Amino acid sequence: MHLNRLRGALIVLALLALVVAGCGSESEGSGASDATPERIVSLSPTATEDLFAIGAGKDVVAVDEQSDFPPQVPQTELSGFQPNVEAIAEYEPDLVVASAEGTEAAVRGLRKLGVEVLVQPAAATLGQAYEQIRELGRITRHEEEAETVVEEMRGRIAAAIGEAPGGAGLRVYHELSPDYFSADSSTFIGRIYDSFGLENIADGATDQGGGYPQLSAEHIVNSNPDLIVLADGECCGQSPATVRRRDGWGGLAALGNGGLIAIDDDIASRWGPRVPVFAERIAAAIAAVREGPGE
Repeated sequence: MHLNRLRGALIVLALLALVVAGCGSESEGSGASDATPERIVSLSPTATEDLFAIGAGKDVVAVDEQSDFPPQVPQTELSGFQPNVEAIAEYEPDLVVASAEGTEAAVRGLRKLGVEVLVQPAAATLGQAYEQIRELGRITRHEEEAETVVEEMRGRIAAAIGEAPGGAGLRVYHELSPDYFSADSSTFIGRIYDSFGLENIADGATDQGGGYPQLSAEHIVNSNPDLIVLADGECCGQSPATVRRRDGWGGLAALGNGGLIAIDDDIASRWGPRVPVFAERIAAAIAAVREGPGE
């Protein structure tokens, strides 16, 4: 499972690098009807979380190997990155939810079989994330529940931002992998940091990476971030302890002011119902930094 997670994380990075702001969802099917789907296959971890959050989980018959939340999901070895039409068809779905680039051939194959397919690319903004939840609500006839989820997310995120001490003047480094891939302010993750007023050290660091640049250790050390967020614990075994052992990192502000935190890789990489958890963790970290030295 560790290797699968690592492989999945690396592929996600490659896919997300191709996503541009404004990507929309696409839903169509050969002979698709207005009937409520009763056998759903989700090939997107975020969509899986969305479906269960809005009350449509009972109709989900299979999910991809990366969909691991909530615990009761019917996880399989299906790939969301390179979907196999025959393997998916064995579950006799009347709706398949797919994500990101690389799935076009499978989408065409499923539609030829008469299966309705909903493609939901990675969200670039909270607004897009909310619309994807609403879209799943409409197609599964859980509109009210979807709107409730959106409003709860919106409220918790606003509260986290409103209650956190100002982040202006604080620098943040978001670590996606121990070889220093990060996320700048043009990404979904980066926009969360921006909403707190934080300065992202990945911004302008390189003109490559499509929003997910690979930084150098020298750049990180010279930037001296006040907040370091590790999103590579599950995939890559990173933790505050491993960071403290890195050569030349001992004097970084984040290591002495309570600003070095680890967060579940999945929570930090998905744009579904658990985004408020991410926002609340960032708010708490900012508060710790503002309160002064000590962890």
